[in-house]
Amino acid sequence: MNPYISLAQKTIREYLSSNKLPDANETPEELNNKRAGCFVSIHTKDANELRGCIGTILPVCKNLAGEIINNAVSACNDPRFLPISEDELDNLDISVDILSDPEPIESEKSLNPKKYGVIVKAHDGRTGLLLPDLEEVDTIEKQISI
Repeated sequence: MNPYISLAQKTIREYLSSNKLPDANETPEELNNKRAGCFVSIHTKDANELRGCIGTILPVCKNLAGEIINNAVSACNDPRFLPISEDELDNLDISVDILSDPEPIESEKSLNPKKYGVIVKAHDGRTGLLLPDLEEVDTIEKQISI
């Protein structure tokens, strides 16, 4: 199994069942030797409804393991939804997206919603990120508007 998803699943299971977290230092070497922003997304298996999606654009933890652990817990408590409960565990699909370093673009024409995510900064300081290859996002215009 993918080590990113495996760690996110383990984190969510331990957090919801015992309010404990895995030790980030006891994870595969590739997770301890890398730093990157990441997003953890949680959907229901039966209806494919979003239950939580939280992440970091740039890394804030000492390694990717810590980033995944923190974002998995935060996704369980995404303020847009009711907190995820332990009885939902068997009906959850968890995905982890590892972000590359953001790159500026010259124009919107260089975007591709199937290949690239987008970070948009508003004049008032708010920032939003949309991951690439989302099912309902098939145009650059829709990607930016969301």
